[in-house]
Amino acid sequence: MDAASLFGQGISFPPRLGADGRFAWSSGPDNIREGITLILLTQPNERIMLPSFGGKLRSYLFEPNSVATRQAIQDEIETALTIWEPRITVQSVSVAADSSDPRAAVATIQYQLVASQTVVQLNLTVQLGG
Repeated sequence: MDAASLFGQGISFPPRLGADGRFAWSSGPDNIREGITLILLTQPNERIMLPSFGGKLRSYLFEPNSVATRQAIQDEIETALTIWEPRITVQSVSVAADSSDPRAAVATIQYQLVASQTVVQLNLTVQLGG
């Protein structure tokens, strides 16, 4: 069984053109990682036919970089991925202040691929107000 049939495939995110001039596709674990990013960066109501879809991380753009804000981001990530990404099991999410940017936080998401039981980690920077 190949990675595409085991994990899924779709147009890459962010969308880009391949060497052949057509839209590039992603498959396997890369497709899942891109799907997680897409979920978390989509605001609710952005998708007309699926208004509750998304992780609303951009709504924290003007929030202070505080423990309470980072906890809210962590909760939002856990909830969104549990609802919208059935190909993974979230093992842990931690959100910490970015040591190189006082107006950012880094979310570290550890998840297990359901199809292969492989554990993967993804880091995502969330821009905040300060």
